[in-house]
Amino acid sequence: MSKSALCVGINKFKFLPQSSWLQGCVNDAEDLSTLLAEKYGFAASDITVLRDAKATKKAVMAELSKLVEAAATGKADHLVFTFSSHGTQIPDTNGDEADRLDEAFACYDINNTGDAWDPATVIADDELADVFASLPDGIRMDVVLDTCHSGTGLKSLDLVPGRRPRFLPAPTPRAVIATEFNDSRTLRDMVKSAKLSKPVLMAACRSDQTAADALIDGRYNGAFTYHFVKSLRSDATLGRAEILKLVSKGLKAGNFDQVAQLEGTTAARKAAWGS
Repeated sequence: MSKSALCVGINKFKFLPQSSWLQGCVNDAEDLSTLLAEKYGFAASDITVLRDAKATKKAVMAELSKLVEAAATGKADHLVFTFSSHGTQIPDTNGDEADRLDEAFACYDINNTGDAWDPATVIADDELADVFASLPDGIRMDVVLDTCHSGTGLKSLDLVPGRRPRFLPAPTPRAVIATEFNDSRTLRDMVKSAKLSKPVLMAACRSDQTAADALIDGRYNGAFTYHFVKSLRSDATLGRAEILKLVSKGLKAGNFDQVAQLEGTTAARKAAWGS
C-alpha cells in the first residue's frame, strides 16, 4: 500500500501585518506529519511539509496536484492533505453560494486586489473540489482543515488570552457586507454530494464559525488539531465518528465554541481514520 501526504502550516504572511499572524499552524503541520510517520506507516519521503514562506498558493497547488497525480498513475492509493492557516472569503464567481461568497484558505502570499482578496493568493473551496473530483475511484484521501470558514462567529474569542481566531475579514468593509447571508453549510463545497465517495473531510468548525489558534499545555496549536492528534495517538484504530466525538469532547472541555465537522459516506464515518 503506497502513501503520500501534504501537510501545510502557515503562521507568517508576506503581506499581512504581524498582528494578523498566527502561532500554532506550523506546529499543526509538524504534529500531523509526525503522527503519519509514527502511527500510519508514512515514510519521511512520503510526506511533504510546507511551512510559512514555502506555502505560497503556487507551491501548495503544485504539491496538491502531485498528490492527485500520484494516485492517478498508481503510485499512491492513500493520500492525506492537511492545511492549517487563516480562512477567509472571496466573492463567488460561479453562483453556487447562497451568500455570494466562496470560502477560501490563506496562503503565505495572500494579498488584496481592490476590495477583495486576490484569488491568485488564496485557495477557494471550489478549487479544492475540482482537484478532489479528479481522484480515481478506490483512492483513499483524508483531508484535515484547521481554519475558519467565515466571519460571523468571531464573538469574543479574540479577547481570550492565548487565543486568536483563524479568520481574515475581506480587505474592506464593502466586501464583507454579504456575510449577513451566511448559513451553516458544514463545508459542503469540499465534498459535494456527487463526490462524497472520494475525499473524507475533517474540519475544525462549521462554515459559519471560527477555529481557535490557542495556547494549550504551554504550546500553540489549532485547538482542533491538538485534540485530533491527541485522539489518534491514544488509539490509531478508532473510527472517524468516534474520533469526532473525542475531539468534540476535548473542545467542549476547553471552552471552545467551535463544532468540529466530519464529511464522508456512512462507511467512511465508521471506518478507522486513514482507512
